[in-house]
Amino acid sequence: MPFVFEHHEPETYRRKARFISVAMAAQLIVLGLLFSQLLVAAYGSSLWLNALGVLLGLLATSLIFAVLRERPWMKEMRYVWQLKHHLSRTSGYLATLRREMDRGNGVALDLMTFYHQGMAQLAELNGRTLDDDAELLAERLRVQQLREEQGLPAQVEGFDPHDLAAFKRT
Repeated sequence: MPFVFEHHEPETYRRKARFISVAMAAQLIVLGLLFSQLLVAAYGSSLWLNALGVLLGLLATSLIFAVLRERPWMKEMRYVWQLKHHLSRTSGYLATLRREMDRGNGVALDLMTFYHQGMAQLAELNGRTLDDDAELLAERLRVQQLREEQGLPAQVEGFDPHDLAAFKRT
């Protein structure tokens, strides 16, 4: 399924991310302690029962989170998870994409544009600046220059994961 860039307010995303992180950590602690106490009360004190209680708390928290992730108020979180997933997947192909982009492959150029555009959006959403890595900055400028030379728009709409199938993972 193709991924399409969306606009989300960085401050809204960061506020929700903080709230959800704290809520999930608190839920894990409470459920882990609850399950541990129930197991210890039923079977006696044991390190293994305490560990099992924490594991059950983790499983319960994961199950609750899996159910809640489809709620409308989790839209920004789902979007960022998908963006990170696609960026991570694309990063495994970067060496091949760079080589093919320099050979004039338009699909590789689009994928490299997606990668840099996605990294910039992720940095913006997280309230960070892009890395001051001279090599990445030069590559970003090279991608922009190639797109201008070919008369392509400066940005892409999104990413189709099937486009990566034509390239070898390195």
